[in-house]
Amino acid sequence: MSIIGIERLEFGVAALDRCTRFMTDFGLRPLAGEDHQFTTLSGAQVALYPLDSPALPAAFEPGSTLRRMTWGVADTAALRAVIARMRSQPGFAEDADGASCRDPNGMTLRVRVTQQQAPRDLQVTPINQWGDMQRVDTPSPVYERASPINIGHVVFFVEALAATERFYRDVMGFEVSDRYVDRAVFLRAGKRGGHHNLFLLQLPQKKPGLNHVAFTVRDIHEVIGGGIAMNRARWSTFIGPGRHPISSAYFWYVNSPTGGAFEYYTNEDYLTENWQPRELAHSLTSFTEWAVEGGIDYDTRRQRKEEA
Repeated sequence: MSIIGIERLEFGVAALDRCTRFMTDFGLRPLAGEDHQFTTLSGAQVALYPLDSPALPAAFEPGSTLRRMTWGVADTAALRAVIARMRSQPGFAEDADGASCRDPNGMTLRVRVTQQQAPRDLQVTPINQWGDMQRVDTPSPVYERASPINIGHVVFFVEALAATERFYRDVMGFEVSDRYVDRAVFLRAGKRGGHHNLFLLQLPQKKPGLNHVAFTVRDIHEVIGGGIAMNRARWSTFIGPGRHPISSAYFWYVNSPTGGAFEYYTNEDYLTENWQPRELAHSLTSFTEWAVEGGIDYDTRRQRKEEA
């Protein structure tokens, strides 16, 4: 396996202060010594820059959006192998600790040796299921807010689905997990791992762009606690809580001023080389087994009705 997962996301934004508040409300921690940069518990990073910052590559869509994503690899040997496959790609450039290029969708991506580490002493309370009682004499937790563990996946709208999929499979070494026929593909970074690190979605008349960024949290209780906390802070819910049948994950999406949405999720399927990708029809029921529109109000703990 060459690519481990998402290492760093860099956004160009129109409202830097508002986006900074969103990140801290979402549960990301300020990165020590860096303005407008944040980290998950594992060390995955999110960085904010003004739209016209010279530090960023050209945008693949207008307005506030993701401008560069960095993928982490295990070691220097894996890094050299990925760079060798990237050399013929548009925009290829090497730097002191990695390399970058553009994918067929116009997104600038970069690779480097990962700097993330598994969080120490992270408490994850077991769940009880019929015939498998793992939590004994201990209540489940209630979360006042979420603390994202890492960046699990990114979803893009694409125009050239086949070409973009081919790039991530042939150049980046990704594996197909599942696909929606003639509409989308779920890709994971290695043969073994969570259901997807990348989801490419092609919709009629939809130009390239960012759909959402997803952050893993401990359990369903933290998904709920994080979403309610974001409603308390007056950030609007896109959709959630809910559950994706295709990945088994519980989710809650919050609209983000950085563009697209930010998602809390947990309990996704773990796949191996024995997994056989499925070909499914894209529909509301294949996307969500169930979902709440507008989120859950922090005060009443019932479905939130958005203000007119």
